[in-house]
Amino acid sequence: MALVLIGFLSLSSCAEKSDDTTLTTLYFIRHAEKDRSNPNNKDPHLTATGNQRAIYWSEVLKNVKFEAIYSSDYKRTVETASPTAKNNNLKIQIYNANILDTDKLLSENRGNNVLIVGHSDTTPKFVNKFLGTESYQDIDDSNNGNLYILTFTDTMIKDLLLVVNPQ
Repeated sequence: MALVLIGFLSLSSCAEKSDDTTLTTLYFIRHAEKDRSNPNNKDPHLTATGNQRAIYWSEVLKNVKFEAIYSSDYKRTVETASPTAKNNNLKIQIYNANILDTDKLLSENRGNNVLIVGHSDTTPKFVNKFLGTESYQDIDDSNNGNLYILTFTDTMIKDLLLVVNPQ
């Protein structure tokens, strides 16, 4: 599965850009497994498994040249985004998960490949807001392996959901 996904990501991130159509691709993931040992901690770090998944995401996405990486302002999302940001020599940009400004994100990243790391509820909401539909439901709390890919041109939006789990 990972090899097929890597091949797909290579092709989608290298798609040709013509003069009249600009290709923008947004990749959305939920943060990796968080430390649940203290239920009162609203901002936990990742577990060892979560750190391994964050590295795994960077390997799955290694053939995508990202121009921007966004994360909500939580330890678990920043830690999930960090290996991919490091691989792309990028600083993680913080976004407000309560204000999902699709117009601003698109206008600032037109023609780019962008990674956005969020949460079980905000990630599908953000994807739905871009699509203008309610296509995706909240992610089950045990699922840290969804990858949503939205590809935009001036005239269309295509969406794809892949479930990616380490082997």
